[in-house]
Amino acid sequence: MASSLVVPGASAALDQMKYEVARSLGISFAQDGYYGDMLTRDAGYIGGNITRKLVEIAEMQLAGRSSR
Repeated sequence: MASSLVVPGASAALDQMKYEVARSLGISFAQDGYYGDMLTRDAGYIGGNITRKLVEIAEMQLAGRSSR
């Protein structure tokens, strides 16, 4: 099953987040965009940290709504 974005324009922002998280973890991407040489552990580490950041953003937004 292919995943689809709830907000179609979010693709670029999610890609940017992926690169920022990877960079902060010291994981580099190949310049040609090929990910076949990436360790599964590194890909999972990046994905886990992206999820953590997205949950943090959502929690902050929800907290902001409840204080209004």
